[in-house]
Amino acid sequence: MKKPEDIIISPYITERSSDDLSDGKYTFIVANDATKTEVKESVEKLFNVKVLKVNTVNYDGKMKRMGVHQGRTAKYKKAIVKIDLNPVAEVYLDKGGKEKASAKKYKTSIEEFGMAQ
Repeated sequence: MKKPEDIIISPYITERSSDDLSDGKYTFIVANDATKTEVKESVEKLFNVKVLKVNTVNYDGKMKRMGVHQGRTAKYKKAIVKIDLNPVAEVYLDKGGKEKASAKKYKTSIEEFGMAQ
């Protein structure tokens, strides 16, 4: 099992990702072998938010030239995570059929997102 710090590498801040913040969508560079489930669990653990949806995109390295030398840039994986902006307490049935609400509180935004880079 990987640590959440090993899965989420850094935030990915562009003009488009900044516009998506109002919709509750945050963009991160993640480990190349990370699955959507691992990304979801890592974001929930690190930032104490409720994740609704995860979309991932794999990018191959581009061919670059520097004079006569040729090579590739590094490949990376980007994850777009949609968080719940209006989290409610989870209700479940206890023994005996009584409804019980969880005491876990979720945040409605990730404050550390803009400061990390």
